[in-house]
Amino acid sequence: MSKRRESELAAHGLVREEGLRFPLTKKELTAIVAAALLEDDTRHDITTAATVTSNRRARCNVVARQAGVLAGLPLGCEAFEQLNPAVTIRIEHADGTHVEPQTPVMFLSGHARGLLSAERVALNFIQRLSGIATMTARYVEAIAGTGAHILDTRKTTPLLRRLEKYAVRAGGGLNHRMDLASAVLIKDNHLAAVDGDVALAVSRARALAPAGIKIEVECDTLEQVRAAIGAGADIIMLDNMQLMELREAVKLVDGQAVTEASGGITLDTVRFIAETGVDWISVGALTHSAPALDLALDFD
Repeated sequence: MSKRRESELAAHGLVREEGLRFPLTKKELTAIVAAALLEDDTRHDITTAATVTSNRRARCNVVARQAGVLAGLPLGCEAFEQLNPAVTIRIEHADGTHVEPQTPVMFLSGHARGLLSAERVALNFIQRLSGIATMTARYVEAIAGTGAHILDTRKTTPLLRRLEKYAVRAGGGLNHRMDLASAVLIKDNHLAAVDGDVALAVSRARALAPAGIKIEVECDTLEQVRAAIGAGADIIMLDNMQLMELREAVKLVDGQAVTEASGGITLDTVRFIAETGVDWISVGALTHSAPALDLALDFD
């Protein structure tokens, strides 16, 4: 990444992390996993209690059944540890690692009851987040060399946003705003409230937003793009535009703002969109439509 590009990303809070940092504190991790185990009523696993003696020990491993990028392993470890504090865990591949089919990811040894009762909760977390990381990695690979960046959106599962956005980072993507307080994003419904006056909407946002907050305007037409440039928007979202319109919009902006393509973007179209010269490509599907990565817990 060039120094200029790195500084641009830094100005918008979008520099990639040197190391992938898990987003939850230990207290938060304990709480969310405990809630998931309670939801599954793992303390009353009647199947395991009926078939497995309390002193039975076992060894097992989590295995990737398909190629993908891992994310969420700390959640899986926490699930096993809460039901089996003496469990021994060895991580073979960390979050952010690309794995091939049949790759062992995590080895475990401990009381069989605890391992069996925690299995589904542990895998649910890892499969969900690894699915997001894997889809993100595919989008990132599809636009390699274009200079564009893949971003997520706020289309996340309620209460799981930090984890799902973490999974996007594990797959090589970048995070758009984390919440409504992180940036101003003036969309079509906001513009409707000011009779379509882009300049008025931006000026009001400048007057009320905290210092340093970036202002983005969603534009459906080239006319709106011109208005957003004139109003001094920091970021211009080019929503559901055709390739020809995207190229023209990028020329109009001419580096005066960051350009972001959005709306209905797929793996089949993302490369063509990146080649128009846009800076960012935001993809809601990363978090709302990613299929779970196929992983399994195999007992020796």
